Amino acid sequence: MKNLLHFIVRFHFTILFVAFELVCMLMLVNYNNYQKSQFLNSSNAISGDVYEKVSSITDYLSLVKTNEELSKENVRLSNLLPSSYLFSADSSFLYKDTLYQQQYIYRSAKIINNSVNKQLNYITLNKGRVNGIEPDMGVVTANGVVGVVKSVSENYSSVISLLNSRLKVSAMIKKNNYFGSLSWNGKDYRKARLLDIPFHVKVRKGDTIVTSGFSSTFPEGLLLGVIDKVITSSGSNFQEVEVLLSNDFKSLSYVKVIGYLMKNERLELEEGAKE
Repeated sequence: MKNLLHFIVRFHFTILFVAFELVCMLMLVNYNNYQKSQFLNSSNAISGDVYEKVSSITDYLSLVKTNEELSKENVRLSNLLPSSYLFSADSSFLYKDTLYQQQYIYRSAKIINNSVNKQLNYITLNKGRVNGIEPDMGVVTANGVVGVVKSVSENYSSVISLLNSRLKVSAMIKKNNYFGSLSWNGKDYRKARLLDIPFHVKVRKGDTIVTSGFSSTFPEGLLLGVIDKVITSSGSNFQEVEVLLSNDFKSLSYVKVIGYLMKNERLELEEGAKE
């Protein structure tokens, strides 16, 4: 209190001047129509601008919740796709019929860490073992393949990104079903290479590349990208195809993790056939 009184005594002339200025301004605005209208217009413009900024910030913050809800709905719809079920040719189709045996189950997850500028890039998801995530599960978005789950903890999982030179995905050219191996070229985060395509196969720029379904990780037909360039070399029986990836790995946010429910049965059968 003593300091406040000291401050008032020390600056009383300045305080009185400001007070008189405010009183004059109020009187000028209240008793002059032109000044009053100008003041109201200015105040409305300022308050409108403030409200617009606040609304923009609020809308931006609400996008996190909106994206999460859209991701969950996307996963729900993916689980209802016919491609998630095994169709028996001698049965008729009924919605949720037990004659349809589900092959794949989709779970949503959010990317919390990602890299694109290394030779061996990895992605971290906010879901783990308690959420049903297991190693070797495929990770995708609506735009196509993202990678493969490498390891999991209780609440998190690490994914080998498609931008990892050690990851190879079985892929095929959609228009003719010729298959090869897709791997990252280690240079451009937007492109990968499709190898082992026979020299006689006609491929063109713009042809769609999808998963072959030959592995137990990804279903057949998931988008990988489109052909951007075909590289041929003399003396080789195969072409090297440059693929423009369908996913922009610098803007990934939410993903779907694919669980193959018949994986163990398939692997046991394939391992038994090797004996």
